[in-house]
Amino acid sequence: IAVKVDNWNQDLSPWEASAVFGREGFGDGAGELLQFLLEQCVDRRKTYYIGGYSLAGLFSLWAAYQTDIFAGVAAVSPSVWFPGFLQYMREHDMRAKSVYLSLGNREERTRNPLMATVGDCIREGYNLLKMQKIRTILEWNPGNHFKDAGIRTAKGFAWLIRNQGAE
Repeated sequence: IAVKVDNWNQDLSPWEASAVFGREGFGDGAGELLQFLLEQCVDRRKTYYIGGYSLAGLFSLWAAYQTDIFAGVAAVSPSVWFPGFLQYMREHDMRAKSVYLSLGNREERTRNPLMATVGDCIREGYNLLKMQKIRTILEWNPGNHFKDAGIRTAKGFAWLIRNQGAE
């Protein structure tokens, strides 16, 4: 299932937050989008994965804290710097069995102070998942946030499929 999102800041954000750059802040439309996705995932004989890049990666992580319908998450360059998200990870249990995380090795080198925390946030998020005994990997890719997004996303889903059912 692929979903076109018209307004990333509104539709992919789990809660409201102030703008990081520009004037547009973040909405709280993730719940509505997740409900739409769950209505598509009705065949319990199938294995469902969720994933995305950037803010869609954050949404995918958040969604897998809400429901156990997803066997795995491909969170590729996820916006884990999002205000309050790391605290959310600390206070809730991941419901997917596998989580693929990746980040570009230059992503935390940015002038935006909030976005510069992405490296520390993803390292802590990875450790939180490991402590919950979630099958997970944190893969570092060469480049910044915008380098090879499609290839990196495909690598995430490939890892999930290869590791399906692995213990």
